[in-house]
Order: sequence, then structure tokens, then C-alpha cells
Amino acid sequence: MSSTDGAGAVAPRKTFLGHPRGLVVLFFTEMWERFSFYGMRAMLTVYLIQHFLFGPEEAQGIYAAYAALVYLMPVIGGLIADKYLGSRKAVIIGAVLLVLGHFTMAFEGTGGRERITIGETTYAIEVDGRNQDRKLFAVNGAERVEIEVTPEGVRRIGAAETETPPAPVEAGGAPTPVAPTAVAPVAAPAEGFPAFTPVGGYTLETTRDTQVGEPLLFLALSLIIVGVGFLKANISTVVGALYDENDPRRDGGFTIFYVGINLGSFLATIACSYLGYTYGWAYGFGLAGIGMLLGLLTFIFGQSWLEGRGAPPNPAKLAGTKVLGLPLEAVFWIGGLVAVFPTWLLVQRHEMLERFLPWAAGAIFAGVVGYTVTRLKGVERSRMLVAQVLIFFSVLFWALFEQAGSSLSLFADQSTEMPSWFNAGYTQSFNPGIIILLGPLIAGLWVALGKRRMEPSTPVKFSLALALVGSGFLVLAWASLNTANADFRVPLIFLFLTYLLHTIGELLLSPVGLSMITKLSVERVVGLMMGVWFLSSSVAHIAAGVIAKATATETVAGVVTDPGLALQTYASLYNTIGWVGVGTGVLLLALSPILKKGMGGVN
Repeated sequence: MSSTDGAGAVAPRKTFLGHPRGLVVLFFTEMWERFSFYGMRAMLTVYLIQHFLFGPEEAQGIYAAYAALVYLMPVIGGLIADKYLGSRKAVIIGAVLLVLGHFTMAFEGTGGRERITIGETTYAIEVDGRNQDRKLFAVNGAERVEIEVTPEGVRRIGAAETETPPAPVEAGGAPTPVAPTAVAPVAAPAEGFPAFTPVGGYTLETTRDTQVGEPLLFLALSLIIVGVGFLKANISTVVGALYDENDPRRDGGFTIFYVGINLGSFLATIACSYLGYTYGWAYGFGLAGIGMLLGLLTFIFGQSWLEGRGAPPNPAKLAGTKVLGLPLEAVFWIGGLVAVFPTWLLVQRHEMLERFLPWAAGAIFAGVVGYTVTRLKGVERSRMLVAQVLIFFSVLFWALFEQAGSSLSLFADQSTEMPSWFNAGYTQSFNPGIIILLGPLIAGLWVALGKRRMEPSTPVKFSLALALVGSGFLVLAWASLNTANADFRVPLIFLFLTYLLHTIGELLLSPVGLSMITKLSVERVVGLMMGVWFLSSSVAHIAAGVIAKATATETVAGVVTDPGLALQTYASLYNTIGWVGVGTGVLLLALSPILKKGMGGVN
């Protein structure tokens, strides 16, 4: 005999490996969705710098705006699903928009173009390769010579050392600094590109692809942002709906779901990065689009296994309501497409978003706190307040952790010693690969400790996560100061160790956080609270962007001009944020007994 949930859906009785079989559908849907999302993310920041020739600071600002909006939109998507669509229909709308967005990313346009002018001669700068072995060439008609741009000037590769003008020397033996403005332009000799041209003797000009490539890029990012808004919070809500309240399998189910996320991420960062770096960016982004299409098809054809979970709160009202003669569901489809335009404008104006979003997020968070204090009582109020405190602390964790897509991605490209067959995109596979290996072990650990009443509380898990993410940056800061080679590159093992510590921290916080929201939130606003959970990540990405911008150093045609300065900048910043993470973790650990008491028996 079967039972029903509050919405009239049949409670799941069929299981797979001890969990509701609907988890299988959600596992593979999210796996393919994350395949597309992380396959694109593994290349995005480097792509912005190398293909469109954005400077590192601008590229990291665009990435931060994109990521912030990705995590802001689920607040709206969660509300729409809670009141009208239900989680399943919202997920389908989101998946369709994501398919369109990822396939649009495959259209590159011509990209940026850079030129260098020496005397009366202008050379186009061309780049061979996308990995660390990429080379710069100056091209003028039939002449094509390899060059290197350094803080001192531009040097022709292969030129004899005696051709490079030495710096004048004082009597004491120290080189005399030469102000760049005092150096007269060095004209190109008749035979071609000069052996050396000091700073001040040349000019660089960048032409951006503002007619086709950049508008399509921002359109693609906007479609993805709105699509994630409909999908991300709601697919996690469906996972929670598969389990009854106080079901001991819930945390394990969310962790298994999280492994699905990271299986997709691992496969994507390897496959998409390989195609993108080896054959061209369009191939990598195109493969990400195929992954999202598979995710959409999995969810559509797996509906029966969900057994009614995630249905609209009022199916009759949804079917019977019309707006301007259109069914309400069709209005949300159209609204999703219309929302792409303001998103397209916002993602290009990251400075405005950096100013506006923290205030807007603060207002939303204050509204949720106000609702909790004035409308709830007793254990419901205390549980919701604890959830909000943990969300607040999670902002710092994500601000540090999400350096992965920005400054850590560029650290891999600019300041990490890697084998010739390896590329910066592959480093993004460390995190999901570790989760695939350790996720099931940690899920089993929580079950085993829970049976012995020894499982750490959620606040303790959060505090350990903060300490670990801070420790990861301290490892990289130490390595930058003590182990770099002559090219100012740190051995790859240290970047791996950083990701290892960050990933263990993520396993302590992220799947537990998703589960915490569904356990501590009042049922009627669980979708909103899931949206607020992702809103915290949105604000964190703005903070992450500010942090990442502080690591930016000058590039020409996507190649950093001063590797020593770049490494020094990374080391200084990573040391600072590392200690901030560790210190905040210790503070939260001290507060954890109070927070545990406020959870009202929920662990």
C-alpha cells in the first residue's frame, strides 16, 4: 500500500542501493548539467584573456559577475517554483535555456587583435598555442619573428645577447635606472624587427571583437545564468523531497547527489579542456553543450522515477490561470527568455554589479531574518536563525573556495610548473576527482558516527571547512616563496595539495549545507531558503572577484610579462586570505555549542 505526500504525490517505495530510485535520475541529470557548467568554467577565464584579450583584472571581474548572477538567480527561480511551477517544471525550463547558452558559447567570433608599433612599422602580434608553451610572434607581411615582452621591453627571440643594449652603469657598479619616458623610440631597422626595444620605444594597440564575438559571449553567459536560476535550487529541492523528515538517509543521499555533480565536473574538465586547449575553444564549449543536452533528455525521460515529487503546489491553478490569454506556464517560459536581456546588460557591467549586489543581497537576507523573527516562534524560529548564521559564515568559505575559477586558474597557467601534456584546465579536475574518491567515504563516515552518536554537528563541520580552505592557501603561499623554479613556477604538487585541502573542506560544508537547509527550513519556504543558500554564494563570488583582481598582473596577448611579480603577488595575497580563513574557522568552532542548541535536536 502506498502513501502520499502533502501535494498528493505518491511516496516513493522503490529504491536503488537503499535510496529512492528517483535519486538516480537526479544524479545523472545533475551530472550532465555540471559537465556542461564546469567544462565551460575550466576554460572561461583563460579564454577571456587569450581569445578576447581582456586584461586579467577585467577577465576576473567578468567571471565574478557571471558567477555571482549564476548564484543569485536561484533566489528568483526558487520563489517561482514554490508558488507556481513546482520544482520539476522549473528544472525543465532551466535545462532548455542552458542547452541554448552552452551551444552559443561555441561561436567565438574573431576574438581580440593586438598590434605593436616600433618607429614607423606596425606588427600584428600572433600567438601559437594555448598552453604554457604558447609563443608570441610579430608579423608584418612576409616577416614573422618570435618575440618576448618583458618589464624591460620587447626582445626578438634568437637575437644575439650583444644586440641587446646594456643598461648604463654608475661608478659603484649598480645599473642606473632609466625612466621609460626618457627612452627615445627605437625604429625598426631596414632588415626587420629590432633585437631589443626598451619600454617607451614601442606602443601596443588592442582591437576588441565588439561586433560579433563579445555580444555572443555575453548572450551565451546570460542564457546560462537564467537557466541555472530555474534549475539549480530546484533540482536540489527535488532531492530533499525524495526523503521523509528525519530520514537518516538524507545526508547520505545529498552526498551521493554531490558525487554526481562532481563526476560530471571531473569528466568535463578533462574532456572539454583537452578539446579546447588542443583543437580550439569552440570544440571544448561545443562538447559542454552536448553534455547539457544529455542532462535535459535524462530528466525528461526519467520523470516516472520521481513518482510525483517536485509537482506544482497547485496543479489546477497552474493549468487554469491565464495571463494575457496565455497559460501561466507559457508566461514563465517567455519570461525566462525576456530575463536574458537585462542579464546580458548586467554581466557586461561588473563594476555596477559589485556595488549593487551586496546591498541587494543584504536587503533580501534582512527580509528573511525579519520574517523569521516576526512570523515564526519556538523551535521553527531558532532553527531558521541557525540556518541563517551558517549561511552568513558560508560566504567567506565560498569567497575563498571560488578562487578556483579565477585566480587559481590563472595561477595554474602563469605560475605553476606542469608537464608538457598538462594544461591549466586540467587542474580544475583535482577538486571533482577528489570528491569522487572521498565523497562516498565521508558519507559513510557520517552514517557510522551517527550510529555511535559521535557525528560532529553542522556548525562544527562548517568551522573545520573554513580552517581547511584557509590552510590550502597557506600551503600555496609557502610554496610560492620557497619552491619556485627559475621561471617563477611552483611545482604542480603544491597546487594539488591546495585543492585537496579545499575539497575536504567543501565536503564538510557544501553537501551538508544543502541538507541543512532542507532540515532546518520551514517547509513552506524551503525553496526560498535554498535560494538564499545560493544567494550567499552569489555575494561570495563578488567578494571572490575583488580578491582575484588583487592578483592581476600585466599581460600581452594573454601572456604575463613579469612572472616574478605575478608569483610574488599571489604569495602575498594567499598568505593573507589563508590566515583569515583559519581564524574565522576557529571563531565558528567556539560558537558551535550555542548554534547546536538552537538547532532543536537536528544535527
